[in-house]
Amino acid sequence: MNGMPDLSDPRYIGITTTIPVEIVLAAGLVPVDLNNLFIAAPNAAELVARAELDGYPRSVCGWIRGLYSTALACGVRRVLAVTQGDCSQTHAMMETWEAQGIEVVPFAYPYDRDAELLRAQMTRLAERLGTTMEAAEDVRRALAPVRKNVARIDELTRTRGSVTGLENHLWQVQCSDFNGDPERFAREVEAFLAEAEQRAPGPEMLRIGYAGVPPIMPDIYGFLENRGARVVFNEVQRQFTMADSLDVDLVEQYRRYTYPYSVFGRLEDIGRNLEARRIEGLIHYVQSFCFRQIEDMLVKRSVTTPTLTLEGDAPSPLDARNRLRLEAFLETLQARRKVRR
Repeated sequence: MNGMPDLSDPRYIGITTTIPVEIVLAAGLVPVDLNNLFIAAPNAAELVARAELDGYPRSVCGWIRGLYSTALACGVRRVLAVTQGDCSQTHAMMETWEAQGIEVVPFAYPYDRDAELLRAQMTRLAERLGTTMEAAEDVRRALAPVRKNVARIDELTRTRGSVTGLENHLWQVQCSDFNGDPERFAREVEAFLAEAEQRAPGPEMLRIGYAGVPPIMPDIYGFLENRGARVVFNEVQRQFTMADSLDVDLVEQYRRYTYPYSVFGRLEDIGRNLEARRIEGLIHYVQSFCFRQIEDMLVKRSVTTPTLTLEGDAPSPLDARNRLRLEAFLETLQARRKVRR
């Protein structure tokens, strides 16, 4: 398909979600987050449709349909897929890739965050890719400065409003694979950070939190800011940066990473940030046909912050229904702010 890079070189390895990328880099391979490639593609909707033409049911998650077609369209020969701790539909997607001749490398996060089980999985992955945990630790230390700089970008969003919610989202989400080139990514982050540090503080806006997987609707951040609301907390994207784990070893870093484990670790992280960032309203994004929709009731039970559940399906701009719901939610938050004053 047009618009896709050629990733047929065996050095490239696709990933289906955030994995211990330090191991991939230590092996001399180039990680490619298929999610980022899919959602940035000019023909993202066509990628979803291609999966349906190949036989994927319409009731399968739009991200899964998109990932399947993205791997085929870019010609990647090998994919590292998370079999536990991510989407429950990944298993079947792996099988359809294997049927197409793509080598699949499995990785599993232990549900209970057991450190020894996690270490065993990471060691097994390192051996499979031809490297060692010691080499991966060296990469972890080398990546710490760029992770720290991305955390600073997040801080500017939170404290000064000089970085937009969309910019916050984009820089953090790229920490899943560092765009395949950590050194170049580090330079790009430094350049952006230097520019952002010189910006004047942003105008006062409603302070919005965003929880859940990154949105499949790319225009949500601009829509909110055009209506006086800024996302100052991107939950899962922030987890990609490992900002809370810069001073621990590799196993502990990925044990602290909240997304692949029980939802209760995520709820603690969300609760802390809602308070620390003075969040006035929370948007909980859920993907159509995803098992994580069930967790929405736990999110709403655990927070006192006004919360709107927003559902997305295929890559497209916000539809009229979601626009209306967001506008009504923001109006309610503005009214609450006036009452408090």
